[in-house]
Amino acid sequence: MSDVNDWRERVSSYLTSLQDSICKALSDIDGSTFVEDAWQHTNGSGGGRTRVLSGGAVIEKGGVNFSHVLGDQLPAAATNKRPELVGKNFEAMGVSVVIHPRNPHAPTSHMNVRFFIAGTDTDNPVWWFGGGFDMTPYYGYSQDAVHWHQCAYDACQPFGNELHSKYKKWCDDYFSLPHRGEQRGIGGLFFDDLNELGFEQSFDFMQSVGNHYLIAYAPILERRKDAPFTQAQRDWQLLRRGRYVEFNLVFDRGTLFGLQSGGRTESILMSMPPLVAWQYQADPDNGSPEAQLLSDYLVVKDWLK
Repeated sequence: MSDVNDWRERVSSYLTSLQDSICKALSDIDGSTFVEDAWQHTNGSGGGRTRVLSGGAVIEKGGVNFSHVLGDQLPAAATNKRPELVGKNFEAMGVSVVIHPRNPHAPTSHMNVRFFIAGTDTDNPVWWFGGGFDMTPYYGYSQDAVHWHQCAYDACQPFGNELHSKYKKWCDDYFSLPHRGEQRGIGGLFFDDLNELGFEQSFDFMQSVGNHYLIAYAPILERRKDAPFTQAQRDWQLLRRGRYVEFNLVFDRGTLFGLQSGGRTESILMSMPPLVAWQYQADPDNGSPEAQLLSDYLVVKDWLK
């Protein structure tokens, strides 16, 4: 267990420093600060630091959360593909980021990196890393899409040529709305159950993904935050945010894990946008930028070819 104790301390230290660096960079872009809400789980088994920026000049709502929770039994969202872990106690820590910009030309972004240990009271606990980042634009810009995916590629490349294609595909498969026949966004990276590289390389990979999020997102946010927009474009943004909500509440494993494990609801649902709209059969006009988003961007595509 001495190794596990060392791993726990190292991962927790990295995650809190990652939260700090992301909040500082985004605060510098917005000109506002994140408000911190430090919390403890109601049963005393862990807690976290929820940081939220609301009503900013650039970020309409953004959350950068660190959580470290413990439980007597892994919830179904974590064991549906690993039945051997049913009934095991667990420890989970991670940083989760969701940024909803005010400007419709600036995309929403999401990043999560996490570390799990199951069976912490045994001689052979099971551990793994997971995470990734993905982007959801409301208007398509190939410059942004190529940059985003190049950063995803760069995050993976030191760890082998096969990882980027594997985790890009996993992201495309995961962040989709099958009931709509749509992708949630333009993808990025998604990985889970990572332990086959051994602890050191798996931890290094998780850090690379976490560190590349700002490299990928900050230039895009800077480039789009001051673009002029119309009320019709704002209405389209709110409509597309509805798809984001649908995915998070119906399909997202992180949301389900948090709710099933008795997590803090306010922190779990900080990913929800502040304003959203649904409209019956709101199909965009043929040839419009809105239609182009659906046909050319919210599709599975290799942006680096």
